[in-house]
Amino acid sequence: MNNRTNHDVAFFIVIQVLNLPSSKIEGSRQFKCKASKMELTITQPDDWHLHLRDGEVLQAVVPHSASSFGRAIVMPNLKPPITSTAAAVAYRESILKALPADSVFSPLMTLYLTDTTSPHEIKLARESGVVFAVKLYPAGATTNSQDGVTDLFGKCLPVLEEMAEQNMPLLVHGEVTDPDVDVFDREKVFIDTILQPLIQRLPQLKVVMEHITTMEAVRFVQSCSYGSVAATVTPQHLLLNRNALFQGGLQPHNYCLPVLKREIHRQAIVSAVTSGNKKFFLGTDSAPHEKRRKESPCGCAGIYNAPVAISLYAKVFEEAGALDKLEAFTSFNGPDFYGLPRNTSKIKLTRTPWKVPESFSFSFGDIVPMSAGETLEWQPSSI
Repeated sequence: MNNRTNHDVAFFIVIQVLNLPSSKIEGSRQFKCKASKMELTITQPDDWHLHLRDGEVLQAVVPHSASSFGRAIVMPNLKPPITSTAAAVAYRESILKALPADSVFSPLMTLYLTDTTSPHEIKLARESGVVFAVKLYPAGATTNSQDGVTDLFGKCLPVLEEMAEQNMPLLVHGEVTDPDVDVFDREKVFIDTILQPLIQRLPQLKVVMEHITTMEAVRFVQSCSYGSVAATVTPQHLLLNRNALFQGGLQPHNYCLPVLKREIHRQAIVSAVTSGNKKFFLGTDSAPHEKRRKESPCGCAGIYNAPVAISLYAKVFEEAGALDKLEAFTSFNGPDFYGLPRNTSKIKLTRTPWKVPESFSFSFGDIVPMSAGETLEWQPSSI
């Protein structure tokens, strides 16, 4: 292994050789070994885009995220949506109560932007100390987005100006909902018609383009100044292209929004993420749905990846020959953009094959994870 030095990333790789024989080969400094494993120790990652739901689903899924991540930006698209600071505080308490007793996981709350959100609510959110961003869902764009924004510039401009004043990031689901726009083109059209004009009009507004899926999104984020626009990236959009929706028949557990795109777009996202560019950071968009709701005549959009996300990100970076850049993506770029301290705790990733369960069973039904039944090479654990 070549030695690598990176003063900006506190990263190291430990090679641990097990079961060495008692004698070495004469005349050689090499040792025979029966087995070997690679271990990576990195700063505790955070998830900057997470769906935890509520009720019994929240109780079921939050331990998976809490076991891998120190913090998470929690999405507000519940029924009813989290549109007020008071509702966000109450939702946070529900999450904390659902955590395992020894967990130190910290939920970072968001508000759901509507046509009637007021600038005063943004002030309350900032003063609360528990709300860290506001989420823009174009009405009808994804799960529980029916209460979303119908006219961003016509109805939300005073709120956006207050957000810029309060240094409150806007998190965007970057798709238009015009039925005349092809579903595979909706991210590009959103950039051209909404996001680019928004940045030009309010350059001081911090924006995160969530779960990017296209080379156009990559280029747009790269073109913006550091600290003003960033992007979260999911495991599914790094590993899967749109063929994964149809291989061997319709695959509902690979259906998410924004929908998977062509291979050229996947490659562009992988290249950007593994380059070390600080504008890109981890956001799983882990979105649990009960199995029967996925495997139905009108299946729900969303991939549940919380139990496997860290393993899958490690796979991507290893395949790109960029394991030395994994820690910045998972653990540094996100808090740096949000102006929050980096975690001080560590986790260990061990290159030990493990099989992903086919499903997780709960009292309300089963949830099928991403990569169900597959064998993954990297296994995370706390230190």
